[in-house]
Amino acid sequence: MKTIKRAFRALTSMRCAIVLLLLLAALCALASAIPQGQSSDFYAGRYGERPAALLLALGLDDAFHSALFVALAGLVCLELLLCDVIRFPRLLRQSRAFRDPVSYAALDSANRREDVKDVQTAFSRLHMTPARQALLPDGRELLYCYKHVSGLWGAWLCHLGILLLIAGFTLGMFFSRSYSVYGVPGQQKPLADTGCSVTINDFTVDRYDSGAVRQYESAITVSYHDKMQSARVSVNAPARLFGYKFYQNSTGWAAQVEISKDGQPLQSAVLCAGEALGFADKPELVLMLHNVYPDYVLVPGHGPMSASDEPNNPAYLYALYYNGGLLGMNALMQGEEIDIDAYRVRIHTPQRYTLLQVKRDTTALWVLFGAVILLVGLALAFYMQPARAWAIRQENRLWSFYALCPKGGAMFQQRFDAATADLMEGKEEKDASR
Repeated sequence: MKTIKRAFRALTSMRCAIVLLLLLAALCALASAIPQGQSSDFYAGRYGERPAALLLALGLDDAFHSALFVALAGLVCLELLLCDVIRFPRLLRQSRAFRDPVSYAALDSANRREDVKDVQTAFSRLHMTPARQALLPDGRELLYCYKHVSGLWGAWLCHLGILLLIAGFTLGMFFSRSYSVYGVPGQQKPLADTGCSVTINDFTVDRYDSGAVRQYESAITVSYHDKMQSARVSVNAPARLFGYKFYQNSTGWAAQVEISKDGQPLQSAVLCAGEALGFADKPELVLMLHNVYPDYVLVPGHGPMSASDEPNNPAYLYALYYNGGLLGMNALMQGEEIDIDAYRVRIHTPQRYTLLQVKRDTTALWVLFGAVILLVGLALAFYMQPARAWAIRQENRLWSFYALCPKGGAMFQQRFDAATADLMEGKEEKDASR
């Protein structure tokens, strides 16, 4: 039992909280420095065999889903939760004591002045609210007031906010969903297994006079069953539709591909760079569009490049595969065609496609709520100093005046001394005798 109590005290201590937070921060920093989601060969080539094996064993190739991250985040959350649960009854008692007149007479750790004749002025100088009257159990008259009781809860709310932030972020790593959808205006694409489909109505590139890109913007319509919602999405201006958040991620080039057989049209499709198309009547024959160069130039030592971002001299880097084997690869200039037996392939009309990142994070509101609570807690902790002042009537009809500010320290002591220095009976006679 003693061992359990000792472990419980250690887990709920400030030292343990700081150590856990530092370890969690170090793990996050390490994850940001190590490329995530790469192959074992990549890590072995970059860090060496043994460091790569250790890295993979600890799950640092996917750090935010690793057992180490979950364990640290879970311990931090448990520590914060236990601290808040343990401190809650004590803070609740303190808050009630601020409002209970009987508790004032039992306080002994307070600033004190005897024989005060004008306690209302003392209350006012300490910026306290108008005093309330009460009788102590022994019949003495009591005047008391308090302010900023909410400041007692500042640190507690900070702990709760941090708990919600860490828990929300950790759960979001496992339960949030991310998708990509891309295409050219006029295309409709399914959004993975969500039941939604995305129609790209328009895509524009806004430029400065110098030709530099100012903004990318997509106009989209999302359909879900028999409902539709439309929005415009641009960089740093996402749209929320059917609970999903759409971000303008990037752009690239696409082209129109037309295939004919024996002089008759066979199929037509728009391919984005990196996409492949199987022949309609011969699926083992596949055309892949590797890249689109809107303004093609061949630079010695560098290979094919684009001299500008305008379709002045388009070219298309393609490859043909048959049953998975490479038949050939070449750059096709505008107006040229590819002949393969009875098939003829034309690639033309370069145009930009838009790439949208789609996310659904069920813990986003949780994290936002935690951030708000943390900010409120910081405001209460730094700007709301709980204080109380009270006066007890003496037998000589004067007052014993007290004030207490748990966070005030020496500064509140100075304020108290200045507020009561000239309010004591006989103060004038003493000053005159000097």
